[in-house]
Amino acid sequence: MNDVLMLDRGQDEGAISFTRGFVKSEAFMVLFREGMGLVEQTASYLDGDGRKESAALPREVSLTYATESMRLTTRLMQIASWLLVQRAVAEGEMTAEQARAENNKVRISESMIQPAHQDFARLPQSLRDLMAHSVRLQDRIRHLEGQMSGVAPARETANPVQDQLASLQARLGLGR
Repeated sequence: MNDVLMLDRGQDEGAISFTRGFVKSEAFMVLFREGMGLVEQTASYLDGDGRKESAALPREVSLTYATESMRLTTRLMQIASWLLVQRAVAEGEMTAEQARAENNKVRISESMIQPAHQDFARLPQSLRDLMAHSVRLQDRIRHLEGQMSGVAPARETANPVQDQLASLQARLGLGR
């Protein structure tokens, strides 16, 4: 039991050490500027050109636009929250332990399911570009968060349709 506690404590110390180093690095500042810039760019788009573009969409596409713009905004607020907490650690306003507690309150969620291809293709290109950029940034942050906490992010689950097909084939005695 003591060996397990020692391992866990050592792993935490390594994660904290990585955190302290990373949040004070130029790489973090580049990530911070990218993330906060994307928040500003998205807000500007949604309040300006995006509003005009969405008004010109057919009704069924405008519903997808509204859904995806809300998902985009939610994703970016999670990203901004994470970045601001990490910057607070870098500036000594918060300890790594406090940051971990804060990050547990606002989790960087796994990438959300994208809309069906035909719906996605009908969205304005500017919105699609912002969505793609935010998903890539979210994935990078989830990876970093895993490194910082010493816990690898959960892998994507298998395709639910494939799982159902495999289950059905198993029940029917069919081989793959």
